[in-house]
Amino acid sequence: MAERLIQSIERAADILELFLAFDQELSVKEISDKLGLSKSTVHGIIKTLEHRGYLQQNKDDLKYRLGLKLFELGNRVSHQFDLGQIARPIMKELVDELKETVHLVVFERGEVIYIEKLDGPRALRIYSHVGKRAPIHCTGVGKAILAFQEEEEMERLLLNSNLESFTEYTMTDKEELKKHLRLIRERGYSIDDEEIELGLKCVAAPIFDHHGDVMGAISCAAPKVRMDDARLTEVIKGIQQAAATISKSMGYNAKPTHV
Repeated sequence: MAERLIQSIERAADILELFLAFDQELSVKEISDKLGLSKSTVHGIIKTLEHRGYLQQNKDDLKYRLGLKLFELGNRVSHQFDLGQIARPIMKELVDELKETVHLVVFERGEVIYIEKLDGPRALRIYSHVGKRAPIHCTGVGKAILAFQEEEEMERLLLNSNLESFTEYTMTDKEELKKHLRLIRERGYSIDDEEIELGLKCVAAPIFDHHGDVMGAISCAAPKVRMDDARLTEVIKGIQQAAATISKSMGYNAKPTHV
């Protein structure tokens, strides 16, 4: 039986999430236009959110920005969700070892979210930054997570994904991608070979929680010209060791079920 969603709360969430994608401040009209809602509906929801501290109004231009209540909630989440805290020193060791950029992501609503990024001494300009969402079918971290989903969940995620093409190397055929994901599951790591950005190569491995479920992934990204076979082998080893260490710290007891 489908769960009943409350429309007004859905709209309030849509308004708050607009601030993730657009300017720090938005007017009632801007919110109304972007969401396709009447100004009166938006105004009522905004005033309620403002009253509860989730939004603040700039008295100079009458636009709205996120309120301190969200900052308080975010801090509470960060204390409860300690993956980043656990992974950070392990990532630092990996950056020191490989001298390349290392990412940490979590999985949410069919996408990956970058929650940590540590640049190496030869940092490069790439698409990623903390807080950014990215697709699962053409990023190393995304494929590492997707490959270790239960078969039914993997099918559902692929069904709901449009498999957008970012470069000529992006896999957009579902059957081809499924074969590729089975290979990733067998070897325990994934490679993004210019699939989301030309010239960029990335190695990633999944991170498991105490239930044995994949909860995120760690990756190392570098220009493809620096990733020859010997270097690739070194990076794969480092990423897999780091992922295993983080998983163990999250309570995962490695079993052959994920091999």
